[in-house]
Amino acid sequence: MMKKPTDKAATSHARRRKRLTCLVNERENEIIDNYLKRCKIKNKSTWLRETILWFIYTRNVADGPTLFSDHEMRR
Repeated sequence: MMKKPTDKAATSHARRRKRLTCLVNERENEIIDNYLKRCKIKNKSTWLRETILWFIYTRNVADGPTLFSDHEMRR
């Protein structure tokens, strides 16, 4: 069996070493599990990480500094 070539330099900086724990109630867990099943998502951890980071990224872009104030933009 052939091994896949990997670039150790590229993967070493992205290594996940920090744990993030989140508690949800039974109903919230059921909603998440139903969504993952319906969308055929097999890796809950990856989905949660990508979803949270996507939300933060889009919020930061929307709330980022602009060259003009809101008042000047609405003119």
